[in-house]
Amino acid sequence: MTDPSPVTSSPPDEDKKESLPVWQESLLLLAIALVLAIGIKFFFVQAFYIPSPSMEPMFIKNDRILVQKVSYWGDKGPKRGDIVVFKDPGKWLDADETRTASNPITKTLEAVGLYPSGGHLVKRVIGIGGDRVKCCDSKGRVTVNGQALDESSYLPKGTLPAEDTFDVRVPEDHLWVMGDNRGNSSDSRLHMGQPGGGFVDVDLVVGKVWALIWPLKRARWVHTPDTFKAVPSP
Repeated sequence: MTDPSPVTSSPPDEDKKESLPVWQESLLLLAIALVLAIGIKFFFVQAFYIPSPSMEPMFIKNDRILVQKVSYWGDKGPKRGDIVVFKDPGKWLDADETRTASNPITKTLEAVGLYPSGGHLVKRVIGIGGDRVKCCDSKGRVTVNGQALDESSYLPKGTLPAEDTFDVRVPEDHLWVMGDNRGNSSDSRLHMGQPGGGFVDVDLVVGKVWALIWPLKRARWVHTPDTFKAVPSP
C-alpha cells in the first residue's frame, strides 16, 4: 500500500489582497491627516495671532498663541481672569486687525488650524454673568462684586486700571472684557454706549488662551492670576 501524497493547497488568486499603489496610499494618509487636523481645530486647539497691542506686556502685536476649547465644554464657561479669544461682537475691530490668510497654502493651513486665524479679539475676562464691575474704588482699583482687584501682576507698570469710570451689571451669559494695556485697548469700556452695551455674548467665545508659542524666546504657558480667586459670587 502506497502512502498518499501530501495534499497542499494555496489560496486562489482572487483571495489575495493587493496593497494600494504608493500614490493612492499617500493620498489616503494625507486625507486622514487633514480630517484629524480639522477635528483637532474644531474640538481642541486652534492657533491665532495677536492683532493689536491691547494685551501688552504679556502679548505683543503679531505674537502667535494657542487657544484650547476643552475648558469650556458642556456647561462650563469662561471664568474671571481668563484670557479669551472671541469673534467680533460688532465693529470692535479696525480694518488692519482683520487680516486673514491670503494665498491657497495659508488658507488651507488656516482651515485646519495650523495657520493663525484673524478677525478675532483677545481680552481678559473681568466679569461674568451677574457680576457688578465698577471703577474705581478710593485707591483707583477695579472692583468685582465689591472685591478690589490687584492687577499689578499683568498690567504694564505705571498703567491705571482704568481711566474712565463705569459701573455695570453683566447680563447672564455675557462677559465684561478688558485688555491688559488699559490705555490702548478697544474693549468693553469703549463700547458701553453701543448696541450690546460693551458686553460679549459667551457664544462668541472661541476658547481660552493656553500658550504663547511665537516668538520662541518668549514662549510660555498662560495662567489665570490669583487675584480673581478672592472675588465673591454676585
